[in-house]
Amino acid sequence: MPTLEAEVAIVGAGPVGLTLAIDLAQRGRSVVVLETRHRGEPPNVKCNHVAARTMEQFRRLGVAHKVRDAGLPPDYPNDVVFRTSVTGIELSRIHIPGRATRYSDTSGPDGWWPTPEPPHRINQIYLEPILFAHAESQPGVTIRNRCEATGFAQDDDGVSIEARDLDGGAAVRVRARYMIGCDGGRSRVKKALGIAFAGTPVIQKVQSTYIRAPGLLERIPGKPAWSCYASNPRRSGVCFAIDGKETWLVHNHFQAHETDFEAVDRDASIRHILGVGPEFDYEILSKEDWIGRRLVAERFREGRVFICGDAAHLWVPYAGYGMNAGIADAMNLSWHLSSHLAGWADAPVLDAYEIERQPITDQVSRFAMDHAQQMIKARGAVPPRIEEEGAEGDAIRAEAGRRAYELNVQQFCCAGLNFGYFYERSPLIVDDGEAPPAYTMGSFTASTVPGCRAPHFVLGDGRSLYDAFGSDYTLLRFDAAVDVAPFVAATRERGLPLTVLDIARDIAPAEYRHALVLCRADHHVAWRGDAGPEDPRALVAQLCSDLHGGGG
Repeated sequence: MPTLEAEVAIVGAGPVGLTLAIDLAQRGRSVVVLETRHRGEPPNVKCNHVAARTMEQFRRLGVAHKVRDAGLPPDYPNDVVFRTSVTGIELSRIHIPGRATRYSDTSGPDGWWPTPEPPHRINQIYLEPILFAHAESQPGVTIRNRCEATGFAQDDDGVSIEARDLDGGAAVRVRARYMIGCDGGRSRVKKALGIAFAGTPVIQKVQSTYIRAPGLLERIPGKPAWSCYASNPRRSGVCFAIDGKETWLVHNHFQAHETDFEAVDRDASIRHILGVGPEFDYEILSKEDWIGRRLVAERFREGRVFICGDAAHLWVPYAGYGMNAGIADAMNLSWHLSSHLAGWADAPVLDAYEIERQPITDQVSRFAMDHAQQMIKARGAVPPRIEEEGAEGDAIRAEAGRRAYELNVQQFCCAGLNFGYFYERSPLIVDDGEAPPAYTMGSFTASTVPGCRAPHFVLGDGRSLYDAFGSDYTLLRFDAAVDVAPFVAATRERGLPLTVLDIARDIAPAEYRHALVLCRADHHVAWRGDAGPEDPRALVAQLCSDLHGGGG
């Protein structure tokens, strides 16, 4: 039986598993990825949105430009439009620039965002091949397609994974120091660990249909859009442009009284949402019936085995944060694992993954559920005369458009979910007594309170602040007179990678009130002060999860 050996084994080569593999490899770790699908087999047509925080990480991983260059045509509007049907009357529109002007057009509601990488609208069928190729090109990454993990056992030194070649049936053995299940909502890894989901099992039911309709684009009045929310007395749903030419993803949202997927006429629903008659031709490429939920795993780890992404949390995909939260999980866990495998952080550093990520995913899941419930209420209250001609119809549509915009701009331009979340009670964050500012789905307050995201700004040489960050910790010094030599010496003694970045105070945002701000690889603040730490070795010991407090 052949044995594959690596420091980390990943089960699942979706966007989360692939991003995890890329980051681990770039941190010098060896990785084996097991994936049941054929090489090049397209994923389900699911995720349509890469969040700004994810694009920031893709930038660091060297793949953001490839992702940005894929998806819809460069000049295709990324707007979200609200209509009586896809081909019907426009009610209102959220302006989101297409990729040709994404960096330069600041006129939309997310144009002010403090980030070097705005969000990008791209379907997973285009995103995943880019990540696969990038992961496969990394030294130290081995991807085994058509290979199914069938079982695993842990011991004091690692994890032994039994797998099966799905084409030839041959047994495959993998030996790794750690294992991560990125194998989706039906995760076999999670099930084998005996980890349960907790939350709300049913929020809404949806029929999703991926179609080819070459004649649809020419029927849409006015400007097209990446996403169209269609509401009329017959049906409510959403239509996403996939290639900007002829392929579309249609979500048919069920009303509360509709419980049986088979009882709802898929074809009639699609035609009501599109606003087309029986003469209109379209082809079904794939279809899926699914249930929107709010579920978070009771724990994210058992010994040397972790879970990430949909294996750890599931929620209705409002704000487009399912995959993006999973990638945030992956980047967090990759850093913690790499710091331990590199030898400068002790094993308790791995506890920080669940401590940091589980509360955040629970918060995001509740934001998504609350928004879903508001959307369900709105779909149940479509004005019966919304398509009526004349002044009264115009007034009804104007009010419906205003309500739709106000309700949805917070999910499609969700500044709070991108930049507002913070890590509380993390063993790797030094609490200084100031509470992090609260945030909502759509809003946040920039802050350097430990645990918050370090506010972005452009350096004097034109670089993004984040482009100047080191691989692990970066100390921002806004007063060159402050002596940081003892802290630097303590990090070197421990082997903790540290970059010191001297910055003129007058170019930094007002939130940078302290002379020193210590930032992590994920851009979150770990510590701050107006002088070097009183006990440099103690601070380094905390950052390295050295429970004895002495480092060395």
